[in-house]
Amino acid sequence: MANVLVIAEARGGALKKVALEATTAARTIADASGGQVHAVLFGAPGVGAEADKLGAVGADVVHVCEHAAFEQFDAESFAATAAAAAQAVSPKAILVGGTAFGQDLAPRIGAKLGAGVAADAIDVTMDGDAIAIRHPMATGKVIATLVAAGQLAIVTVRPGAIAVGTSAKAGTVQPLAPASDPAASRVKVTKLTTGGGKLDLAEAPVVVSGGRGLKAPENFKLVEELADAFGNAAVGATRAVTDDGWRPHSDQIGQTGRQVAPSLYVAVGISGAIQHVAGMRNSKTIVAINKDKDAPIFKVADYGIVGDVFEIVPKLTEAVRAARAQR
Repeated sequence: MANVLVIAEARGGALKKVALEATTAARTIADASGGQVHAVLFGAPGVGAEADKLGAVGADVVHVCEHAAFEQFDAESFAATAAAAAQAVSPKAILVGGTAFGQDLAPRIGAKLGAGVAADAIDVTMDGDAIAIRHPMATGKVIATLVAAGQLAIVTVRPGAIAVGTSAKAGTVQPLAPASDPAASRVKVTKLTTGGGKLDLAEAPVVVSGGRGLKAPENFKLVEELADAFGNAAVGATRAVTDDGWRPHSDQIGQTGRQVAPSLYVAVGISGAIQHVAGMRNSKTIVAINKDKDAPIFKVADYGIVGDVFEIVPKLTEAVRAARAQR
């Protein structure tokens, strides 16, 4: 029997989608071994209202740790509390989203429990009595499988890599006290900047990205207008564009930027360098617009449009607006 512990990320009192994805993966492991899924949810008073969402995707028990100081991320107190919860639950694996939250927290928990961390998993399953972790290497050209046999596996899960599932039973909710005094934490987050209210790239169901094919920063308005037409889209960019200062680096998608896997990814004027593709190749549907019919982006695209982005994108924007107006 293998219990699994999920460290669920919430921001602003709301669960992040990757927390549901990690819980779905945990449910698969627990079902294969007859174990239970326990989730720890941190936040300010009121975050417990989100606990039912974790139960709906497979958590048997949600341990809610509320504290006024947890309005912002508290790495030291979160890690101490998560480690204490792990010692009580005795999990085979601990899963957390591969966001800035999880990348900071996972090694802290590992240090407290004497366990290693496997990062950027796109799938986590049982392999006999061991935990099997699949993750991409060499900019996605190779998928490696790591097997954690006879030891605790701490895993960060790539956002968007695992489809959110459902569970027939609702989990129970239990209060959890912080294992250390938040006031004693040596590192404090005083401010969180989220990009002016824009949709988060990792959360958006549609992502519209632009590259050097737009020729000038002012032409990025074509990408912004198309994203606005969808109504539920975020704007992304290539590294070349962000390095040139056309867009903030928080918009960069690729090997050294954000990893996204939306339902729809629209690449506008993007050639398709492997470094960029590594950050978006898991998108459900990829549409590429480029005047070069031999551009590498067309090798990963589900639909390709060969033509001038300055002619095609405005017409596509009009078509999307018209389609939404008819709903």
